[in-house]
Amino acid sequence: MAQSQDNDELLCIGCGAVIQTTDKNALGYTPASALKRGLESGDLYCQRCFRLRHYNEIAPVSLTDDDFLRLLNQLGQVDALIVYVVDIFDVTGSLIPGLHRFVGKNPVLLVGNKEDLLPRSLRRSKLRDWLRQQVNQAGIRPVDTVLVSAKKNHQVDNLLEKIEKYRQGRDVYVVGVTNVGKSTLINTIIEQRTGVSDLITTSRFPGTTLDKIEIPLTDAHQLVDTPGIIHEEQMAHILPADDLKIVSPQREIKPRTYQLDEGQTLFFGAVARFDFVSGRKTGFNAYFDNNLMIHRTKSVNAEKFYRQHAGKLLTPPTKEELAKMPPLVEHDFAVEKRSDLVIEGLGWITVPAGCSVVGWAPKGVGVVLRKAMI
Repeated sequence: MAQSQDNDELLCIGCGAVIQTTDKNALGYTPASALKRGLESGDLYCQRCFRLRHYNEIAPVSLTDDDFLRLLNQLGQVDALIVYVVDIFDVTGSLIPGLHRFVGKNPVLLVGNKEDLLPRSLRRSKLRDWLRQQVNQAGIRPVDTVLVSAKKNHQVDNLLEKIEKYRQGRDVYVVGVTNVGKSTLINTIIEQRTGVSDLITTSRFPGTTLDKIEIPLTDAHQLVDTPGIIHEEQMAHILPADDLKIVSPQREIKPRTYQLDEGQTLFFGAVARFDFVSGRKTGFNAYFDNNLMIHRTKSVNAEKFYRQHAGKLLTPPTKEELAKMPPLVEHDFAVEKRSDLVIEGLGWITVPAGCSVVGWAPKGVGVVLRKAMI
């Protein structure tokens, strides 16, 4: 049903924006006729959310870094449990820089979403420990760590029990960067409690929740869905929607192993590249969407091969979209112990100790080395 603030402003139940009927290009716009229907039905969506829900069309948003900074500053001013949602497939790309400075003394419950994408053979207890260590390095000391699949409603009951255990009669603020599945998770919680499905707008596009959305709890407190923090180094900011469908896993990923010699290259479509510069011949495990084409070639011929085949043999993106993509930039690493070379928002390749490697990604997309997950 439609939400309202203390000043009786109407809010879109999909993204939280203030509903208005005057400026088609501003947030919260809905035609007057649609406003009337929404008020009558109790399902009031702005035009942007309506088109996203029914036609999967997305309109650009006008939120700025200052908007998100204002949101983060609010976290330390409230007495609440902070539920911090990260994408277990893209942990590095879904960490909020400096979050530990904003939460104040509030406890943080860490949630690793999309655990269904990882191989079932991976012990979940080890995965929880690994995830906790990753956020520890970013300055966060969570009171507990929960792995869930919001999409498959897996372990959400366990999460709800943890929330009740740690909130101790306080509000709950759910935070995360864009594309971690935060709104999907809250929709699952709402459906479990009320039977209403897909209340909040969800999409693989960045920035679909535009303002705080407050969901009443049983004791006059609120579960607050906050806008996804924009992480500019994610692949989602580089590729168009059709290509994101190919590189964003929707089911359990199947590792692919490549026995590489020095001087060999792997292309991941036309969006990324991996060079094995030096080290003994060994196996490299690649963890990417099962539909993403991986092509092996000699490094000495790699640039020529890319120029000839990017957008044709090597896709995504298509030839038309390739012209809009930033050029690939190299990132050099000397790997001292077994590690993952991560291309944020795309996947990773596990590198044995004693290797020199190069990861390539579109300019602006993060490429980092981390402790091996598997």
